Amino acid sequence: MLKKLKRLWFAEMKKAASAQRKRVDTILKVFRTKSSATTKAERRSAATTSSDASKPIGAWVSGHHRHGPGLTQHIHYRLFLPCRPEAPMPLVVMLHGCHQNAAEFAQGTDMNMHAAKRGGAVLYPEQPLRAHPQRCWKWYDKTTQKGGGDVATLAALIEDVVSSHAIDRQRIYVCGISAGAAMAHILALTHPLLVAAVGLHSSPVFGACNSAAGAYRVMQHGSRHPGGAMDELLVRLPRMQTMPAILIGGDIDKTVRPVNQRQLVEQFVSLNRTLALTVMPTKERRFGRASRNAPMQRRFTINDHTIGRKVMIRSVMIEGLGHAWSGGDDAMSFNERGPDASRMMLNFLERHRRY
Repeated sequence: MLKKLKRLWFAEMKKAASAQRKRVDTILKVFRTKSSATTKAERRSAATTSSDASKPIGAWVSGHHRHGPGLTQHIHYRLFLPCRPEAPMPLVVMLHGCHQNAAEFAQGTDMNMHAAKRGGAVLYPEQPLRAHPQRCWKWYDKTTQKGGGDVATLAALIEDVVSSHAIDRQRIYVCGISAGAAMAHILALTHPLLVAAVGLHSSPVFGACNSAAGAYRVMQHGSRHPGGAMDELLVRLPRMQTMPAILIGGDIDKTVRPVNQRQLVEQFVSLNRTLALTVMPTKERRFGRASRNAPMQRRFTINDHTIGRKVMIRSVMIEGLGHAWSGGDDAMSFNERGPDASRMMLNFLERHRRY
């Protein structure tokens, strides 16, 4: 009996040791993959070249911006400047999501390549780890939602970049994914004379919570009163008249569920209340390759609100897309194959100016 118990004990220990080795190997594999991806992002973003390696499309400028009393608040950023800029240039501000940095977001979205073709600059602010351990922008913070906190820092950074480079003040656009998209939205709402239009990918609805715990509820279930938050803001900021927006998301996003995008459309319709908007029929597009296992191409739908021939609000919902930037470099985290979100955003944004 004792020998049998010993054999069983050794067998269990061997099994536990094997399981432990597998767990360690998995952790190391994830670490190596993330480290390799980060290094790759740094190399590619530093090179910033087109398909012809002899023809660079632009160059990086990196720096820290300080502001506030005693210059105590500061933020790291990367600024992409095209080789052949317009005079003056449009500026696209790109706000990364949680667990991302500026270099990874630049590589994953390929926004530099698209902007360079149009002679535009791209600014990538980076949330420091000291501000949030996962680099999340604190869009759920009450002070931030009223224009303070991270929003004040970002607005000051944009003003600094605009004053230091040949940027067209009428063509400043703010885009982002997830927490970055929520921040882009708040930045546009609280600084309507600075931002000409926004591009929001996988964004939570605005104004539905004031805490990190509440943020999770919003991302999963949306807002109980999406219109109320916008009405309150319009009372507080009567100068806010219009804000063009393109919204992009995936129909299987389980992090920021599609209900958020539907409610964002409602909020932007309310925001552009002074316009006689026309709801256009839904358009459907196909993408990807059909195969034996998937004989039908995937689809995405486009819903527009227009004034005349000008699209003021565009909502794009992509079939089979999770919580990831569509059409980006799928070797990077939070990027998946699909319709090119960066191109769609720029095609929309360049039609709008702030007068």
